[in-house]
Amino acid sequence: MTDLPSHLRVTSEAYDGVAVLYADLVRDSLAALPLDRSVLAAFADLTRAAGAGPVAELGCGPGYVTAHLRDLELDVFGVDLSPVMIGLAREAHPDLRFEVGSMDALDLADGELGGIVSWYSVIHTPPHEIPSYFAEFRRVLAPGGILALAFFEAEGGPVTPFDHKVTTAYRWPVDDLARLAREAGFVEVGRMLREPLAEERFRRGHLLMRAQEQSESPEIRVRESERKYAP
Repeated sequence: MTDLPSHLRVTSEAYDGVAVLYADLVRDSLAALPLDRSVLAAFADLTRAAGAGPVAELGCGPGYVTAHLRDLELDVFGVDLSPVMIGLAREAHPDLRFEVGSMDALDLADGELGGIVSWYSVIHTPPHEIPSYFAEFRRVLAPGGILALAFFEAEGGPVTPFDHKVTTAYRWPVDDLARLAREAGFVEVGRMLREPLAEERFRRGHLLMRAQEQSESPEIRVRESERKYAP
């Protein structure tokens, strides 16, 4: 992980620096979020029905969502860019597997996974890089596998950077993010938009997508999307 692009290195180092505080903050956060839990429950049901393989939580942080997915009876493991976060996840959940890795270059075979959860884990990705991330998600998902995305929604505006407490993040129009996923070989199953709670700043977006067979080269789709979101 020593040759990371600059934006990944910045993100990794930023989360390393706040890992303990972040883990304490989010440990029990799902308990107060029934709508968010409903998205994860739907993901679990769809993934079990597809029966296509294990599940990876990409950008798992301290592993609290990974553990929740385990409690939903999924065969799940976590991957995160931050070594400190992975250390905390292993300490908190010794029965689960956690690995340091970048979700744009996964050490997984084509079609190995039955599901992917990306829970606010692409929010720091520069917009022009998102198509390549979705292409990687599609590569490692078996046909019929399920992708769950959680992100900050743009509430009628364009893709917009904002001052996330850890490092710069982006708010996305849900339709734009869904379109980029379709171009990478996914079909939308459903979506959920949740208004911010009193202590939150922005609307939360959630997408459930199903991996399809690709009739067009994913490299072509990535190039077309990169042109629109190029800096």
